[in-house]
Amino acid sequence: MSYSTYPYPDDYLTAGVLSRRVFAWLIDCILIVILGWLLWWLLVLFGVLTLGLGFHAMVLLPWVPFLYNFLSLISQGTATPGQRVMGLAVRRNDDLGPPTPLQAAISVILYYVTLTIPLLMLVALFTIRHRTLHDLFSGLVVVRAEAMQALTGSSGI
Repeated sequence: MSYSTYPYPDDYLTAGVLSRRVFAWLIDCILIVILGWLLWWLLVLFGVLTLGLGFHAMVLLPWVPFLYNFLSLISQGTATPGQRVMGLAVRRNDDLGPPTPLQAAISVILYYVTLTIPLLMLVALFTIRHRTLHDLFSGLVVVRAEAMQALTGSSGI
């Protein structure tokens, strides 16, 4: 199915996506902090149990946010837990298929780059389908999961 040939306007898939993305981002931030905190305690315990040798595993902590987003995008749900709670799904822009691992990696890397300059997120206010820079460069689009379900006749996730 080609994205450009379906009979629905872009707004059918992307109506209300921006506000949902903001709330999804807040949920994901909370979950990443909780995961990071739990991993920190596990690594401290591991470090103590190994008499200090395990403290070198603390280098894993900065990877928590990247892996959280990357693994979520390539999972069957094609969205982070926060996006799923808000009824969103991440899809390829050209055919609405699930993201490839390369697209997910590019999206996540560019997402964290654009977070360093928050004004870059305002691009979503002016683009078709409300896509941010990391969406544009990775070839992905965030859509409403229920619209995908109606469009494809399946769960869409």
